[in-house]
Amino acid sequence: MLEYCIMLNKKSLSEADIIAKYIRPAIIDAGWQENRIRQEFSFTNGRVFVKGKKTIRGEKKRADILLYYKQNIPIAVVEAKDNNHSISDGIQQALGYAETLDLPVAISSNGDGWQIHYRKNCNSITEETRGLNQFPTFNEIYQCYKIYKGIETREEERINSQDYYYDGSGMTPRYYQQIAINRTVEAVSKGQQRILLVMATGTGKTYTSFQIIYRLWRSGTKKRILFLVDRTNLIDQTNRGDFKHFGDTLTVVRKKKIDKAFEIYLALYQGLTNYDEDADAYKEFSPDFFDLVVVDECHRGSAADDSEWRKILEYFSNATQIGMTATPKKRPAAFRVK
Repeated sequence: MLEYCIMLNKKSLSEADIIAKYIRPAIIDAGWQENRIRQEFSFTNGRVFVKGKKTIRGEKKRADILLYYKQNIPIAVVEAKDNNHSISDGIQQALGYAETLDLPVAISSNGDGWQIHYRKNCNSITEETRGLNQFPTFNEIYQCYKIYKGIETREEERINSQDYYYDGSGMTPRYYQQIAINRTVEAVSKGQQRILLVMATGTGKTYTSFQIIYRLWRSGTKKRILFLVDRTNLIDQTNRGDFKHFGDTLTVVRKKKIDKAFEIYLALYQGLTNYDEDADAYKEFSPDFFDLVVVDECHRGSAADDSEWRKILEYFSNATQIGMTATPKKRPAAFRVK
């Protein structure tokens, strides 16, 4: 009779109660630290639908629980249902979120147990069911994450574990920025030398590039970095905006005057070239001076094979080069993967 009463009571609980009384406690009992568990994570505002002269916002996408390796590096999603559903009823929704957020593990639960799906062969099995007291440990899922991301060496792991920059304002990358940042750092950690990063206008390419540069710089992977733009207002916006956090390690190249005492350089293409091979300012640096060159709006002057600006990239060809663009009609030749 007591067991029947407990089951009946569980059936009457809301989804939120199932999370609070069964799901979250079971995750913590499996050894997960509180700071690696985040509930009710909204990652889209909902698709905008246009009907005549009106616009309607669709439903937000919200993960019930995200599990993290560290802040801004999520590794699994848990979708909860009330106890009137089966354990696996949330797995398709969890898989959809895992695909959007680039996660290796999707989990569903109704408070009785776990349906666990492993993506891209990060486990020897694709899917399994476990009891409520058998939630995967942090180590299990983190090992899956490394396989899923192709992180094979300790050095790759060290680079990819470098923290993001936080200024205390509460600003964090949006989910698509987070994916772009993490994937770019992963590619660099594996030794990829030419990377093209495509992001639509207004999605925060400068903030994204700042976080990429910051993580690679702080980890010591890239020690001298050149950020190239083609308009003066972009230099000023970048210097006053996110890049101000580099402090006195950063300089802006002005009037073709070169000071080699800095680590981060902001420059206009025009500020490094004179269209006179004997007077080009970039040649005051040695070809190996920069470890990383990031090019904003790389579909413009730097893309043309015969461009004067292209000569800058060719001169620093030993550096890792990352191109940022919103309009990749074709992959700029300078950023073809080599």
